[in-house]
Amino acid sequence: MSETTTKKTSGLAIAGLVLGILAAVTSFLPIINNLSAIIAVIGGVLAAISLVGALRGKHSSKGLAIAGVVLAVVSFAVVLATQSMYKSIIDTAAQSAKENSSALVQTQAKDSEPTEDKSKKKSDEATAEEQTAPEATQEEAKEEAVEQDYSNLAVGTSVELKDGTKITVNSVQTGLVNYDDSLVACVNVTYENNGDKGASFNPYDWKGEDANGAQRSQSYYSDAENELNSGTLSPGGSVTGNIYFDDGIVRVLYYSNMFNDDPTAGWKL
Repeated sequence: MSETTTKKTSGLAIAGLVLGILAAVTSFLPIINNLSAIIAVIGGVLAAISLVGALRGKHSSKGLAIAGVVLAVVSFAVVLATQSMYKSIIDTAAQSAKENSSALVQTQAKDSEPTEDKSKKKSDEATAEEQTAPEATQEEAKEEAVEQDYSNLAVGTSVELKDGTKITVNSVQTGLVNYDDSLVACVNVTYENNGDKGASFNPYDWKGEDANGAQRSQSYYSDAENELNSGTLSPGGSVTGNIYFDDGIVRVLYYSNMFNDDPTAGWKL
């Protein structure tokens, strides 16, 4: 009778497992996963307490307790990862909206100038254009260079975008062995902001393309160092970091943001 009572199922283990499942199911959902993190912590604590009891022989719910702890830890990690991704998406969208709004205000202000002022301004601009023709030619040549084909650049080559952002693939290291013996390639990149506005950087702006034309986002590498995170560069700022892909890539592609269908530039390995 005493042994049966000692080996009963633990309510804490069951509660921890249920909360872990609930946290795992909702951990991918934006906003809601704030609550998922709290549920995961509570479920993990309950499961851990139950696991201690099981190890001391007070009940027979060791498996349930371990499952609850694992689910809680995984759910909490997923919450952190997805919130970081959502924040990056929101920052990129906000930056784009800010730039579009600024351009619209400037256009409206220009259209609202008096007719006489516009005529005088056009006359002054024409005179200035005659006097600075070499400078205008240089600017046109610079814009034309930005529109060239950058799909098969050599590693070490830089690309300067119209907003002043300079992107460089510095080096590529292949054949890195991951924790599961799969091979990984490390791509080292640099962003430099030579413009007069903030410039965003994000590892999800990059993809690796294999010989079959399949393009994939970054991969997990157990021994990763100096990984590129997401953020914004002030004018004059720069950042360098590593992005890891499954080995076998033949090109590295840069998209000005993750929502673009076509890459802005590509480096051939």
